[in-house]
Amino acid sequence: MDQILFKQNELTHHPVYQTLSNLERLQNFMRFHVFAVWDFMSLLKSLQRHITCVELPWKPSIYPTEMVRLINQIVLGEESDLGPDGRPISHFELYLKGMEEVGASTKEIRNYVSSGDTVYIPKGARKFVEHNLKVAMSGHVVEVAANFFYGREKLIPDMFEAIVSILKQEQVPAPTLIYYLERHIEIDSGEHGPLALKCLNLLTGNDDRLKQLAYLAGQDALQMREQLWNEALLLND
Repeated sequence: MDQILFKQNELTHHPVYQTLSNLERLQNFMRFHVFAVWDFMSLLKSLQRHITCVELPWKPSIYPTEMVRLINQIVLGEESDLGPDGRPISHFELYLKGMEEVGASTKEIRNYVSSGDTVYIPKGARKFVEHNLKVAMSGHVVEVAANFFYGREKLIPDMFEAIVSILKQEQVPAPTLIYYLERHIEIDSGEHGPLALKCLNLLTGNDDRLKQLAYLAGQDALQMREQLWNEALLLND
């Protein structure tokens, strides 16, 4: 796990965060990052499809009810959380509101979601999305869970704390984005992160082959995130 911890630490201190004090650069960053917000849900829904029953007629899951509950708890929070106004909203929709608030274009992500055509994904974000969709759609359930935990739930709190620190320090006018980031810091470190780890541990059990599969998938997820941040940094240079 040393390689994963090392890469997570690197990503927590990535230089791209230092560019976010400039509104134009923040807009560019959000154009890239929104695709990570979107494909996060594809990974999560893949886990829900694997572990719970979303087919008709309904059948009991082959997995322990505890694991089914873990996944459904995360889906509830991500797909229908309460926004700053107290109304239900998905985290993806909340992020889009944050983009509009700071003047970042949502045209690319909206066109992509409505059409599925990858031509709308910025070139620097395309490999990231394609990798995660491939894992979500055809990966082993352990690979999906490892990508979700190591590349998202374990990584996000520290990474988002670094972004919030810059935004507040520079007094960047982005209250909705800051709410989104702080909400993820709160629930990913306190709830969703531990739930995702518990789910991964239940899936791998004492099987060394599955543990190795999870480790490799986690490494890949972190490498793809690093490439995404590197591309965002080049865009802002």
